[in-house]
Amino acid sequence: MRSEIVERMRGIYVIVDPEHTNNRNVIEVSEAAFNGGASTVQLRDKVSSKRTIVETATEIQQLAHNMGSLFIMNDHADIARIVASDGLHVGQKDISVENSRVVLDDRQIVGTSNALLTEAEESERIGADYLAVGAMFPTATKIDTRPAGLETLRAIRAMTSTHIVAIGGINESNLNTVLAAGADSICIASAITKAEDVEATTRNLVKLFNNASIS
Repeated sequence: MRSEIVERMRGIYVIVDPEHTNNRNVIEVSEAAFNGGASTVQLRDKVSSKRTIVETATEIQQLAHNMGSLFIMNDHADIARIVASDGLHVGQKDISVENSRVVLDDRQIVGTSNALLTEAEESERIGADYLAVGAMFPTATKIDTRPAGLETLRAIRAMTSTHIVAIGGINESNLNTVLAAGADSICIASAITKAEDVEATTRNLVKLFNNASIS
């Protein structure tokens, strides 16, 4: 079941963060991303109360279900379980993959953030369902991001068959380069969530992804 969910993740994976939507409602931004063809939306909310996050996550999960897409909760394993998200994403300093599985149900996937080859190796060892690798390029979306770059992505691709989600500063101009380095999915935040037309921007990136995958 988890492997099937991960396979459905292939494509454009959007992080929606209330601090990076140009003051637009995160649910509306998520819906526009889904309508544009995003395979996955992750909610990353570091500022709202837990009650508000639960309410928001519940609505985004319902949108994902209605669209046949995926919803990933960032950081909060308890909220992921409460809203029955498709999965959870954790950073290197967050709850561990092993501990999160105590809270989650068996079908929910867990992904991890990785900037180093050694981190990716450890994530795979402890059973992460997908590996987010980045930052690929400089990005202002997340202030504590660490550089990984294309060489790290290539090295991680060479050592694993686990699904890789590349993240960090990816846009229309460099998406093909990242795919060529071995990414299975492309994670984008500001380039979509701060776009004037979120749906159209997502649709264009999905088209670029699909064309690159075919060629």
